[in-house]
Amino acid sequence: MKVLVPGELAGERADRIVAVAAGLSRSTARNLIDEGLVLFQGRPLDPRQRLAEGVELSIEMPPEPRLEPEDIPLVVRYEDDDVAVVDKPTGMVVHPGAGRATGTLAAGLLARWPGLEGVGEKDRWGIVHRLDRDVSGLLVVALTSRAHEVLVEALASRLVTRDYLALVWGVFDAATGTIDAPIGRDPRAPTRMTIQAEGRASRTHYRRTASWSLPDLSRLEVSLETGRTHQIRVHLASIGHPVVGDRAYGRPGPPGIDPRRVWLHAVHVEFDHPAGRKRRISVTSPLPADLQTSLDRLGPPD
Repeated sequence: MKVLVPGELAGERADRIVAVAAGLSRSTARNLIDEGLVLFQGRPLDPRQRLAEGVELSIEMPPEPRLEPEDIPLVVRYEDDDVAVVDKPTGMVVHPGAGRATGTLAAGLLARWPGLEGVGEKDRWGIVHRLDRDVSGLLVVALTSRAHEVLVEALASRLVTRDYLALVWGVFDAATGTIDAPIGRDPRAPTRMTIQAEGRASRTHYRRTASWSLPDLSRLEVSLETGRTHQIRVHLASIGHPVVGDRAYGRPGPPGIDPRRVWLHAVHVEFDHPAGRKRRISVTSPLPADLQTSLDRLGPPD
C-alpha cells in the first residue's frame, strides 16, 4: 500500500507515522520497518527517521495466516441449528489481527463448528459482533449464512438487545442517562477511539443500580443502541466516569477492587430467531468470579 505523510504527522518518527497510516499498533509498525517492509524512496526506513509532509511510503503488509481450528474450551449458553451464543472470557481476542494469529475465539468456534467456514467474513466465520479482549460476556454466533445475514441486518436495524454491567468511577446525580456522541479512531493513536465530530453516530444508555462513597464508585446497567469499537468505555470516560480497570481510557481501580482488567461484562443478549421461527432468544451470563469478588470486597452499597 502507498501512503502520503499527512500534515498533522509531519516531523513525527517513521514508526508512529506508519502506525497511524496503516491503522496498526506502534510495535507492529516497528516490526514492519525492522523487517524492511516499509520503503522510502525505494530504501528501507530507520524507525527513528522523521518525515516531512507529502512524503510517499510503500508499506508491504504481510499476508495474514489462514485461520485454523484450535481446540479452545468454549462456554456455550445457547445453541440450535442456526445460531449459538457463547460466553467469552476476559483476555481472549475475538478474531485474528495484527499481532495475534492464534488462540482467538474465531479459532475455537471453527473447531467446535467446522461448518462455519464460509459463513460471514473470512477468518471471522460466524461472528456477528465483537467484544474487546479484556471484556467478558456474551457473543452471538451465526451457524449458517442465512442466519448471519439476518443477524447482521438486525444489528444494523438496532433490533438486537445487548446489555452490560459496568463498575465505573464516580457517583451519578441522575439514576439514568444517555450518551449521544460520535466516535472515531484517534488520528494520533490508531489503537484508541475518541469522541470526534466527524465520527460515527453512537448512543449508549445507562442506569445506575448501586453506588459507594468510599471509594466513589457506581455500578451501571448499560445498553447499546449502536456498537462502535470501545463504545461503552469511550462514552463513559467522556462524561468523567471511566470504567474501573480501564487503563486505556481511565485508570486502575482501587486496591483490592481492581480486577486487573476492564470491569465490563456483556450480561444479556436478546434477538428474534434468525430462521424466522417467530420466537425471541434471550440469554444471560453470570458475573465472572473476578468481577463478583470486586463487588464482594466493596460491601453493601450506600
